Amino acid sequence: MKTLPEGVSSYASTQEFTEESVPANLLKSHRTKPGAWGKIVVLDGRLRYRIIEPEIHAFELSPGNPGIVEPEVPHEVEPMGRVRFRVDFYR
Repeated sequence: MKTLPEGVSSYASTQEFTEESVPANLLKSHRTKPGAWGKIVVLDGRLRYRIIEPEIHAFELSPGNPGIVEPEVPHEVEPMGRVRFRVDFYR
């Protein structure tokens, strides 16, 4: 798992999502804007995070084990049962 680079600062966060409220576009391949990093923060439960390119990598996220989204890298998420999470954005 990548880490956030030094010097980035938070500029936005999504609302909290659950397995029932997660937007459909997060469940399929999508990407952040140029220069935008994401930190997927799981508050309860588990979430599968898949990086699609340049190579496929899958991670199981849980409280205390966030996922880092690199700018413009295609990725998707999948709830693993009950889950509550948000995404924090940095640049």
